Amino acid sequence: MNRLFALVTAMIVGVTATASTAQDTPVVVELFTSQGCSSCPAADEMLARLGERDNIIALALHVDYWDYIGWKDKFAHAAFTKRQKGYARSFGNRSIYTPQMVINGAADVVGNRPMDVTDMVQDHAAKGLRVALTLKRSGDRLTITAPASSGLAEADVILVRYTPSETVNIPRGENAGKKLDYTHVVTEWSDIGDWNGRSPLSSSVPVSGAAPIVVLVQQKGYGPIFAAARLR
Repeated sequence: MNRLFALVTAMIVGVTATASTAQDTPVVVELFTSQGCSSCPAADEMLARLGERDNIIALALHVDYWDYIGWKDKFAHAAFTKRQKGYARSFGNRSIYTPQMVINGAADVVGNRPMDVTDMVQDHAAKGLRVALTLKRSGDRLTITAPASSGLAEADVILVRYTPSETVNIPRGENAGKKLDYTHVVTEWSDIGDWNGRSPLSSSVPVSGAAPIVVLVQQKGYGPIFAAARLR
């Protein structure tokens, strides 16, 4: 399995390197996962490998609906379950599941199927995002800028913070007895404003701590991501 993940990551790198400069058109990969899901560790590992690439913004959103099995996921938030349900409505899916990866807010794929993930990431890397987003941090202030973009739908500007890595011993539930590594674990998710693209985006917000910072500009109603950037 590790060899397959390594091969998949190499394939993704080969395509994205020829498509664009790494940070110019990042690919946002959201993984909906849970410590209580036996199918998730393979997807968690793949997200870790994808997240090593400069042109991929990896985000692990731990959901809480597996907690009843016997192990409460220490990273889980009801807000992430709500977000996953919002994507399900947007995509016309009848149900939610783990592990699910959502790529650039536009399409979903089963997160432990490496070749399917590879194909989707490659496709979105080649397309790129609609708007270039710039982040600058000075002390406890983050400045967010983007040029005007005609024809942009109403969008949310979202600030995300994540923990790069953490190891968890799981004594109960479907993964009982395992010691698992988790990466890109989202700890904060805040809607910090709206933008319609008719004028340049310029915003300054307070930030603290050393955790990596991600900003997303996403069409309202769990639509596609128009812009994304990261500081780490």
